[in-house]
Amino acid sequence: MASPSPAIEVEVDGRVVRVSNPDRVYFPETGATKRDLVDYYLAVGDGIVNALWERPCMLHRFPTGLAGEKVHQKRLPKGAPAWVETVRLTFPRWNRTADELCVTELGSVIWAVQMSTVEFHPWNSRRGHVEEPDEWRIDLDPGPDCDWSTVQRTTGVVHEVLDELGAVGHPKTSGGRGLHVYVRTTPRPFAEVRRAALAFAREVERRADDVTTAWWRKDRDPADLFVDYNQNSRDHTIAAAYSVRGTPRGTVSTPVRWDEVDDCEPDDFTLATVPARYAELGDLHARIDEHPFDLAPLLEWADRDERDGAAAPPEPEDPS
Repeated sequence: MASPSPAIEVEVDGRVVRVSNPDRVYFPETGATKRDLVDYYLAVGDGIVNALWERPCMLHRFPTGLAGEKVHQKRLPKGAPAWVETVRLTFPRWNRTADELCVTELGSVIWAVQMSTVEFHPWNSRRGHVEEPDEWRIDLDPGPDCDWSTVQRTTGVVHEVLDELGAVGHPKTSGGRGLHVYVRTTPRPFAEVRRAALAFAREVERRADDVTTAWWRKDRDPADLFVDYNQNSRDHTIAAAYSVRGTPRGTVSTPVRWDEVDDCEPDDFTLATVPARYAELGDLHARIDEHPFDLAPLLEWADRDERDGAAAPPEPEDPS
């Protein structure tokens, strides 16, 4: 058995983070190591911090690399330096609390990588108003037989409807087979944001082919694209912009321009390719806070749909 590689020290904005086993291979298909993961997050530092800023953040950790166990970590791992910030969350259903990572600087991201984190999954609310999200998330989730062209075509419909609403959307690849669009909003309770998201999803469903809002998987055609409004529920999270995903090639959930969607492929964006793109384009989500949208028109759509006989959304699934 090979001996562990010597630890290294990484300086990040005045913080020093000790990284153990930097040569451990995390991504067997490419040979990318823990050190490569650190270097990636340093390269997109402003972008990942902007995506996580003051949001409770669940960590997807792989202590022995992708070939080993995946750990979904709500609570901050033990041994964190005093400067790593957290936010305390309550979970009434289980009568418990958890102190989750709350990123305000890049050093916290690199420390989390030292603790074997690959993926960062933030809430859509911030610690100043944890129960009132300020980010509406449109999740285009393809079924097992749904192709990328359907995702691309539906993204065009999403853009069309957002333009009609006067909302500024910020698209990104999911790092998997889908695509996300984020819209900054004025803070509202989770139930209102989810209800607005469902009204929007139903409008996209009306305009697009092979799109569904059917809640249960058994009611969906495997070739359909599900507009997953439930990602706006409390304690539901998806990978942040610039988060690496736990895939063999180390794909990245990457912000893209609207005019790139028709020509890009999800596998174009990996921890090996995104740093050069970031150096050229910067953070495409950097100005997201400048465009808050009031969800009131969507809540009016929800009222209209329910008057017309649409069923109220079912209770969100338990994410635990």
